[in-house]
Amino acid sequence: MARLNLWRWGVLALAGLYFLVPLAASVVFTVDVPGQGITFDAYTQIFSTDGFVSALLLSLELALATIAVVLLLMVPAMVALRLGAPRLRPVVEVVCSLPLVVPPIAFVAGIGTVLKWGPDHLSRTPLFETFVAIQNPDFPFVLVLAYVVMALPFVYRALDAGLRAVDVRTLVEAARSCGAGWPQALVQAVLPNLRGALLNASFLTLALVLGEFTVAQLLGFRPFAVWIVNVSGSQAQLSVAVSVLSLLVTWVLLLVLAGFGGRTRPTSRG
Repeated sequence: MARLNLWRWGVLALAGLYFLVPLAASVVFTVDVPGQGITFDAYTQIFSTDGFVSALLLSLELALATIAVVLLLMVPAMVALRLGAPRLRPVVEVVCSLPLVVPPIAFVAGIGTVLKWGPDHLSRTPLFETFVAIQNPDFPFVLVLAYVVMALPFVYRALDAGLRAVDVRTLVEAARSCGAGWPQALVQAVLPNLRGALLNASFLTLALVLGEFTVAQLLGFRPFAVWIVNVSGSQAQLSVAVSVLSLLVTWVLLLVLAGFGGRTRPTSRG
């Protein structure tokens, strides 16, 4: 038993060093300026740097829209799959896992090809305005559609784990026997028991959108990740400081998620 505990602590220490050493090196790089000593100018300049606020707000808006779309798409589908067609679960799992095996370059190339159909083939149809609207730089909804596809594997796994821990059929039948319709049964009986799974899926989607670079860059948009890379060419310390700050914010969100997911309602006793 002592050897097992020692082995666990050793693995934990190695994992901590693996993550903390690069982070510490990044922090030192941002605060230790040759000839000036320790200074926090890189962090104080973040909020006043041109494009920071707009890029961050754009990424947060894209993240919220992606979370809403992917949950509205996947939650009813997963519940219906579990209630009515459990044999199709392997098929849905394979379909939702496809984004993991498709290279981002190929994915963007496909999106770019479809977007070219607008001016080439749809200029005289009402769909042309739709193609133009989803590429609005102020809010490129085409990125939301792309991020929904990219988030499918993570959202599917999170929701599947949550549904496995809940007797969905019993909950729905109990709600239906009390006079609730299907939408009401889903919202009031099933969703409260999937709080942890919904939070996990939302956090994974948020992390994906905030850190995604390839699709946005190749499609010509400038959310937060693209802004960081663009700034790094002229202000290396500032870009690393922003990355460190983003990582810390992500950890805080993870802790908040763990707090909400682990909180249970007290059971009332009559």
